This record gives sequence, structure tokens and C-alpha cells, in this order.
Amino acid sequence: MNTVQLPAWMTGASAPGTSSAHIIDLAHPLTNATPIYPGDPQPHIFTATTVEREGYNLSHVHIGTQTGTHIDAPFHFRDEGATIDRMPLAMMVGPAVIIDARGAGELGRIDAAELAPYRERLRPGVIALFVTGWYRHAGSELFFRHPYLTAAAAHVLLESGVRTLAIDTLNADRTGGDEFPVHEMYADAGGLIAENLAGTDQLALEGEPFLVLLPLNLIGCDGAPVRAVALEPA
Repeated sequence: MNTVQLPAWMTGASAPGTSSAHIIDLAHPLTNATPIYPGDPQPHIFTATTVEREGYNLSHVHIGTQTGTHIDAPFHFRDEGATIDRMPLAMMVGPAVIIDARGAGELGRIDAAELAPYRERLRPGVIALFVTGWYRHAGSELFFRHPYLTAAAAHVLLESGVRTLAIDTLNADRTGGDEFPVHEMYADAGGLIAENLAGTDQLALEGEPFLVLLPLNLIGCDGAPVRAVALEPA
């Protein structure tokens, strides 16, 4: 965790000056061993040049758009949907309503009833961040048997005006199935889904951290990796 000084205009403070915020890293490290959705391109990161040979170090990075911590654009599931470069940056940053789903368990369904305690806080402009803690299973088979959202839960979010959801599992839908209702509903609504976040146990569950999910500006693509971070008051 790092700390950064924020200008007063970012914090709403009336007096000039700065205040502090913790920066919490919510992204999986990208390596050749980073777990991927079954069938996605295997990451391949290797040395292209070295100081000894060419006078400078350079790496070759071959990854899929959905590798590691990433964000999906509507084009991921709809040919007519917007690609990641056409999505508003404002949808990728903002206050997060943290939804505690740590009790969902293996292949647990996160249903509409789980959102009841948060309904009054779900509103346009916020990011719904589902915390399951499942990222800690990366590297094991259990990682792929993660909890997932139901279509009913996605309906509640969209009905509340929440156009960006984030989750610390490999997939907002069930991995290994052939149905993707959450992805399809969000694609139809012109929304964004950030998946495979990590480090969420560092967040204060009762707070509303400021979430940053800025992707690479990949033209014409379905999504992109992100270095997801949260800002919390120091």
C-alpha cells in the first residue's frame, strides 16, 4: 500500500492544501503463470533485447485482452457494441460500493437478495465492487470454481443505474458454462465489467473507496488489461 498527496479540489476540502490517500493495488501480477480463462491466449513474456547485446532492455509481451485484471467493453459479447477505446473514461473511475460476498463459497450464486443491504447506495456514477476473496485461490483448480453473479443480481444493478461492475473472480458469470447472462445484459446496456481483481481484502468494507480501472487504449478491441487501484483516506 502506498500513500499519495491529493489536492484539495479532489477531496472536497474548503481550505487550500492537500490531504493524503492510500493507494491500494487491486491487480494480479502479469507473468507467464498468470491464470487465464480456459481457451484464452497463454501469456508469453520474454526478453527481446538486453543492455549487454543491444544497449537497452526491452521485453516482448504477448497476452490476450482478457489476461489478468481486465475490463470488458460491450463489444466483448455484442458485435454492434462499443469497443474499449470508445467507452467513456468516466465509467472507469469513481466511488465504489463494496458488496461483501465473501460468504458465497465455491460456485456460489450471488443473487439479488445479496444486494438488499446496498440498494440505497447503488446509484448512477458508482462502481459496484463485489468482494469474494476468491483471488487468493489463483494457481489452484479452485480458482475456476468461483462464486458468480446471477442475472437477477445484474438486473438490480442496472435498474439502479450502475453501469460498471467489478469483481475479484475470474469471471462475473460462471466459468466453464456456455451461458453468460451478466455479460450479455451489461453489453446490451452499454456497461462495463471489470474482472479478476486482487487484493480486495485490503479494502475497508464499510467505505466507498475511489476506484480507478483505466485500460490500455486498444483500438477496436473487446477489452484490455488494467492496473486497478483504489484510493482510500489515509
